[in-house]
Amino acid sequence: MDSARTDQIIDKHHCEPSSLIQVLLEIQAENHWLPREALERVAARLQVPMTRIQHIATFYKAFSLVPKGRHEIHICMGTACHVRGAQRVLDTVQNMTGIKPGETDLDLKFSLETVNCLGCCALGPVLEIDGKTHGKMAPVETANVLKNYE
Repeated sequence: MDSARTDQIIDKHHCEPSSLIQVLLEIQAENHWLPREALERVAARLQVPMTRIQHIATFYKAFSLVPKGRHEIHICMGTACHVRGAQRVLDTVQNMTGIKPGETDLDLKFSLETVNCLGCCALGPVLEIDGKTHGKMAPVETANVLKNYE
């Protein structure tokens, strides 16, 4: 992310230190992660210590300090999904992408996370890619959905 775009986001929030989290969320949305250069620019422009920014960026799960894939995959491992075969869905995704939960592939195409609940238990097992929910998944359906993102 170039510093001009970072500045646009900061200016949109009138350089208010109280807008720090919103600024970080917008940077994260555009980059899929928080580059160090962008964080340094935010610290300087908002006059917020870098330690505070690091604390916030590591506290909230929504933020990542390492590059993420273009497609973020979340697999629900909550009770309802688990008993309906979420592990098989996870195994299929891992086999097709070559990554485990918490990892990103080398091409920065996919990032994989498991979550405790996506809030749609009746659709379990649930797979979410880029915010789009896919319910009642089985290994074959999982493979077909993933192929749409290649």
